[in-house]
Amino acid sequence: MVDPSPPIPFADAKAALRRSHRQARAEHVAGLPAGLRALMLSRPPAPLVEMIPADAIVGVYHPAGSEAPALGWARWLSETGRRVALPWFASRGAPMEFHIWDNPWDESTLSVGPWRARQPDESSESVIPDLVVVPLLAFTASGHRLGQGGGHYDRWLDAHPQVPAIGLAWDCQLADELPVESHDRPLAAIVTPTRMYHVEPVAGA
Repeated sequence: MVDPSPPIPFADAKAALRRSHRQARAEHVAGLPAGLRALMLSRPPAPLVEMIPADAIVGVYHPAGSEAPALGWARWLSETGRRVALPWFASRGAPMEFHIWDNPWDESTLSVGPWRARQPDESSESVIPDLVVVPLLAFTASGHRLGQGGGHYDRWLDAHPQVPAIGLAWDCQLADELPVESHDRPLAAIVTPTRMYHVEPVAGA
């Protein structure tokens, strides 16, 4: 007898999950008043601030589409003496790096990178952040993350196991469970507009 519903290949299942969560995120953000969106996630919550050394270099991301906004964090971090860095790519085939963004209030200093994300100029300083803030499509309360599928952050974090990663998300992105592979590394914490999911302490805090 033929099974009427054969198992879906793992990669196809993850792709379908990404489409579903991407659509849900977009619909959630579209339903938020613009003024309210501007006020959300304007600075890191106090428990997380306590984990970030005063002289730290913090990697953030330049948000695209319906991603949780990270620019408020970038500006607050810069105001409080931390240095801010953004993902940087030399080409589509090159690994992700982080380069210093000296002035998070001036987006005109950024250019469009190979993956169409805004990134610092080629002459900017290459650094390894002490902590990185990462975007995501979905997350679990235990710290697992579903990314866009490019694997750039997974590879960078695998190469820098000493650097904790903090997820930034909308509340609607919480999932009961997500597929986990052997190379997936849990986030140290996830922050949404209404709460912080604290998973593990950040080393050195």
